[in-house]
Amino acid sequence: MDRKNTPRAQAKPRSAAPRHIKAELPAALRAAGLPASLAENYPTGSSAAAVSDLTLEQAIGVQVRQLRRRVGITVSELAAAASLSGGMLSKIENGQISPSLASLQALSNALNVPITNFFSTFEEKRDCSYVKSGTGVVIERRGTKAGHQYSLLGHALGGAVVVEPYLITLRRDAAPYPAFQHEGTEFIYMLTGEVMYRHGDQSYHLTPGDALLFDSAAPHGPEKLLVKPMTYLSIITYGREPR
Repeated sequence: MDRKNTPRAQAKPRSAAPRHIKAELPAALRAAGLPASLAENYPTGSSAAAVSDLTLEQAIGVQVRQLRRRVGITVSELAAAASLSGGMLSKIENGQISPSLASLQALSNALNVPITNFFSTFEEKRDCSYVKSGTGVVIERRGTKAGHQYSLLGHALGGAVVVEPYLITLRRDAAPYPAFQHEGTEFIYMLTGEVMYRHGDQSYHLTPGDALLFDSAAPHGPEKLLVKPMTYLSIITYGREPR
């Protein structure tokens, strides 16, 4: 038989579909903010499922990178604004270290977003946040300059709604500040002390046990500090921005 004139059997392509998936998967993960070095190590399948398998450090890094890119600044620019080294920020974005609460707070201030945004890509099934008494993260807001202290008592890891619970303390040196405005709905429950609390064109005399629920887009805040120091629970809710 003349082998030269015998047509060769066509070789079957090897796993054409898996190669196609592997080619697209890292790009999909990179679009979600995952570094290529991590994306390429994930198995084939749903990119959303792979993202949900991130460690907490990697999930935080994804969010920091996404938020930085959203405002259009470089790693060095964000690092300078947050008083971090460029190397430290690079490690945070790549999920190589576990950032301290102080670093996350500095980044949230620099990016002008709630600190809870950094946890939004973490596994939604881990929806429990436990904060030991006295260990809430102190959040810097405009009122802190006037003797107002805001301690974040937890964070929502996922879902369509962001929930921010704060323990607010107005020290003896606190001054009134009835001009807060932000998105969402706020609930206040008075714990200690007394205050005249303004919302829009109305003022409310709050004593321990009193509650107030309002649209926080209107100007609001403590107008007259009647009995100091005072503490109250503040829970702010608003819709999470789609990713």
